[in-house]
Amino acid sequence: MAVMGKKKRIVTLVTVHAILILLVITALFPIALVVLNSFKPHVAIVANPLSWPESFTPVNYTSAWSYAKFGIGFKNSIILAACTIVIVLFTSTLGGYVLATRRGKVVNLALVYFMIVMTIPIQLFLFPLYYVMSYLKLVGTVVPISFILAARNIPLALFLMRTFFLNVPKELEEAARIDGASELWVYARIALPLEKPAVVTVALFSFVWSWTDFMGPLIYLTKSSKWTISLGLSQFTNTYGVDWALLMAASAIAILPMVILFFFLQKYFVEGSMSSGVKG
Repeated sequence: MAVMGKKKRIVTLVTVHAILILLVITALFPIALVVLNSFKPHVAIVANPLSWPESFTPVNYTSAWSYAKFGIGFKNSIILAACTIVIVLFTSTLGGYVLATRRGKVVNLALVYFMIVMTIPIQLFLFPLYYVMSYLKLVGTVVPISFILAARNIPLALFLMRTFFLNVPKELEEAARIDGASELWVYARIALPLEKPAVVTVALFSFVWSWTDFMGPLIYLTKSSKWTISLGLSQFTNTYGVDWALLMAASAIAILPMVILFFFLQKYFVEGSMSSGVKG
């Protein structure tokens, strides 16, 4: 029986690892394909996108950087992402803490409201949002778009933070309240520091949402000097076709910041993702 149990565990372990390896290959293959094709000329990509580059020269990267004005795009994307992250973290941590520590009909109605909001497509609000932005003379500026992106993503971030705050030991909060600590002090000094992985997880999600968003910048940023990275990528597609060599290089440049962030913050991201499923 012991031998059979050991064999069963080995088979299960091998199966799980095989599935995980397959998932990793599936996830990394498109990125690897983009990187490899970024070193090939357009003709070679069209002929065989799976072929190996003849040489690894950065000519496509330098051409793509200058052609799409990625210096300006990076600056605008960083501003947009930073503002979005600040807004999302500020609102979702405060709101998530309240929804996790309070009970009652108002809290239940708020939860239902945010669940409904997540199901409504943003396309329904494009015209009224543009009208308001135009009336306030905010069309063509980067920072106001961060409020729109944040509003779109706050409901999900709020539910994530609520789940994280539900995992905070209630004994610590009760002890602080008994000692006379205010609710804001409990939130800022006890609950929030314990949820550093959660904050990093939500910040990473917010960064990806804002960095890859195309619809918002396309509608509200009318000047090329205010374009973001996502709009810069569209410059390689025109009526006559697609310059695949420059597009692959530009895509690799656009992906790089997200890869770097995940590489350095993966520890907190994994911890936050695991703790988010403990309680609902």
